[in-house]
Amino acid sequence: MTSDLYAKIRANPKYQEFVAVRSRYSIIMAILGALAYYGFIGLVAYDKSFLAMKIGEGYTMSIGIPIGLGVILFTIIITWIYVRRANSEFDDTTVEIIKEAQK
Repeated sequence: MTSDLYAKIRANPKYQEFVAVRSRYSIIMAILGALAYYGFIGLVAYDKSFLAMKIGEGYTMSIGIPIGLGVILFTIIITWIYVRRANSEFDDTTVEIIKEAQK
């Protein structure tokens, strides 16, 4: 790509809106993932007794195991959601912006 094409792309209002939407979405997803992980680490650091509680009578597994598994599954799910949106909407918008700039 030439610098002229880059300038056309950067000047396109659709591109500027796209960058804002994509950045906002990425930040939200990163914050959700960080809250899940740091929330779990916070529980480990400050409320070990809660995580050590047994799930129920006769069970040997503590409540910390399903919560930890939930954190892992949550981050896998939000990653899948982000990738799905990036591979469809974000990629389609990128192609449209490049086509408009090449006209």
